[in-house]
Amino acid sequence: MYIDSHCHINFPDFSGKLPQLFELMQANAVSHALCISVELEKFPEIRQLAETYPNVYASVGVHPDHEECTEPTVDELVALADHPKVVAIGETGLDYFRLTGDLEWQRERFRTHIRAARLTHKPLVIHTRAAADDTLRIMREERAGEAGGVMHCFTESLAVAEAAIELGFYISFSGIVTFKNAVALREVAAAIPLDRMLIETDSPYLAPVPHRGQTNQPGYVKHVAEEIARVRGSTPEAIGAATSENFFRLFAAAV
Repeated sequence: MYIDSHCHINFPDFSGKLPQLFELMQANAVSHALCISVELEKFPEIRQLAETYPNVYASVGVHPDHEECTEPTVDELVALADHPKVVAIGETGLDYFRLTGDLEWQRERFRTHIRAARLTHKPLVIHTRAAADDTLRIMREERAGEAGGVMHCFTESLAVAEAAIELGFYISFSGIVTFKNAVALREVAAAIPLDRMLIETDSPYLAPVPHRGQTNQPGYVKHVAEEIARVRGSTPEAIGAATSENFFRLFAAAV
């Protein structure tokens, strides 16, 4: 059994294609998927998916890349998270790769999400790109460890992974781990404790080998497990079982 801990199946890429998406999940032993919010305007779509499909969960949050959107407040996030299928706050975090200039608004948005997670006792889904030092600093300053969570689509160093784990966070690997040039990332996947690991697709993006160039989807998450199993000298089934157990442990308060 595998679980896709981070996907965006409400995106237009999947319009009219959900029956086939769920068929592929079933065929590839993918039991559950967590559909991640990136803006409040589209959150009702995600909540509806979670209410409609028993094996779909939802998060609520605003992506750090989204400038022209409703800015969330702590109270608003807390209210929207008050739903049995909303299991996480995010995705949130910092991204200094796509955006430049004065990004204090991004850091404040991140703090807002952490505060909401602590109040709701629901874990954080954290995105960090070219911003690891500030991400970890704000996590410490805002006591993000009280909520816990996951560093999603991880591409940072082993030192960053270990610092996040020390704060009580899990590390999630996407299809990037299957890419030919991802040698350093595979070393991280081989090194971190298995009981702190999740797997994801981040679909519709980052389709793993052998599906690169295609629209990614939750059914492909097994290929992430296969590659991690290869570098760890394990089996896909063992990686799937461990990461599924980790998923339910992390989101235990809600699921």
